[in-house]
Parts: sequence; structure tokens; C-alpha cells
Amino acid sequence: MNAPALVLEGLSKSFTLHERGGVELRVLDDVSLEVRPGECVVLQGPSGMGKSTLLRLAYGNYKARTGRILVRDGDELVDVASAPPRRVLALRRGTLGYVSQFLRVIPRTSTLEIVAHAARRAGFDAPRAEARARAALSHLALPERLWELPPATFSGGEQQRVNIARTFAADYPILLLDEPTASLDAANAARVLDLVRGARDRGAAILAIFHDRDAAVAVADRFFDLSAARQAV
Repeated sequence: MNAPALVLEGLSKSFTLHERGGVELRVLDDVSLEVRPGECVVLQGPSGMGKSTLLRLAYGNYKARTGRILVRDGDELVDVASAPPRRVLALRRGTLGYVSQFLRVIPRTSTLEIVAHAARRAGFDAPRAEARARAALSHLALPERLWELPPATFSGGEQQRVNIARTFAADYPILLLDEPTASLDAANAARVLDLVRGARDRGAAILAIFHDRDAAVAVADRFFDLSAARQAV
């Protein structure tokens, strides 16, 4: 069996609510989980259980209170929870992809360049990166007339498709997906699920959140219930 690509060990996270007099809100407590290459694990649990927080921890956006977040980068295991910022940024360039619910880009940069840039950062040469960008945007049915425009004025669904195209064009071996189909209609959601299945079948390790149960069932190899994990501690 393949060695895990992503390992969470004893992961805990809390937030200090300064407006509430410094009250500590515990969001995750002693969570352990492995995701292997070619596997899609979908996080479950009610709103507020810490699903998005867990993905942000794995991507290095939040600092863990306790635990390790081990990311396989070639032959090396890197602990995102303790690695210096420069090492985490290197993981984001070619190993660790993240689809958030928001698109943050340089306002005047074209859609095609935004997507192609992600592929170049991941190691593709310029012609191949542009070809991958075009293929991803085409698959997601974003009209070609929009490709030379910056996405700041696009609809929410169009911006989300740019966000998704950028991540899948880079062909990361590990993917963190935070509700990638949330703002999409049924046809575009199906296109995204095709990309998720394709990445998984090529060997990507995927940790995901889906608001729609049918979408989750369509791609999940297994589910991980955060509410059950909390009750066990």
C-alpha cells in the first residue's frame, strides 16, 4: 500500500475571542487522519465543527495549538505545523494545492495568466502551462472571451471556476478542497467533480469538504466525521 501523502497527528486548534474577554474557543481537539495517494477523503460534521479550519491548518494558514501536519514532498515528510514560512511556500508551489471559497488575485491580471501562472509555479514550462490553463478553463466552460479579462468583475460562480482551474492546472499531488462546488450550478458542479475524479485517478491525495451530499458521495473513497472524532476525546 502507498505511504500516506498527508498525515495529521494529534491536531488541535483553538481561537482566543478577545471581544469576549479572552475566552478560548476550542475548534479541533486531537484529530488524527491519513490520506493516501489516489484517495479522496471527505470531511463530515455540522457547521462550526472545524472542517474548513482543518484545511487551513493543513495549508499553513493557521497555526496549530498541538500536533503535526506531515506533507510528503518527494522523499521528504515536511511538518507544516513547525516548518519555516519559506518551506511552506515551497510546498504550495508544487505539492500542496488549495481551493478555498474565495478568489484573491492581482486586479489587472488576466484570467488566463492567473491560471497559467499557477502551472508555471508547479514546474511546467511556459507553453505547457498555458496549454494546461486553456484546457482547465475550457473544461470548466468559462467562455474564451473572458480569458483575457481580470476576474474581479466576474460572477461568483465564474470566479470560483477560475479558482478551481488554477489549482487543477498545476496538477498538485495533494489537494485540499473547501466546498469547490458550493456556488456552482449542477452542470458546472459536475465538471468540477470530473476534475476531482481525474486527479484522484492520477494518484492525487485529496482532502475535501462538500456542502452537497450527492457531490461528496460521487467522489469520496471514505468519509471522516469530525463530530465523531470530537466525541472520542
